[in-house]
Amino acid sequence: MSFVQTTNKLSFLQKVIIRHISCSQVMLIKQWRVERGLPINKNAEGMLTDGPDYTFLDGRPTPLLQKQKKRMLQQREFASKIVELSAELDFAKKRYQDNLRAEQEERDSIIRNRLRPKGKALKENK
Repeated sequence: MSFVQTTNKLSFLQKVIIRHISCSQVMLIKQWRVERGLPINKNAEGMLTDGPDYTFLDGRPTPLLQKQKKRMLQQREFASKIVELSAELDFAKKRYQDNLRAEQEERDSIIRNRLRPKGKALKENK
């Protein structure tokens, strides 16, 4: 084996090891952030991301940033979707209860309309 082949093998192994270590570090950081309830991407939210870029000295409100507008619209969509799905869920629960009640009433009516004793047997039961 020549010196060049040995060097190439070592450099390949070093690249694999370095890549593995760097990937595992990233995964550990992500896992650490998730365990503590933080977002995976530290730039996704926070004071620097959510706050305005500047303020007016006279107290006027600053216009919303693009990401703030997008986030606000997304939150509205989520809220409307939640309301819609919860209304559907309430409707489904009510319908299920109505179906159960209707089945029970049908069973009760069948039991009430069964053959009844007639004549002498009816008089004896009274």
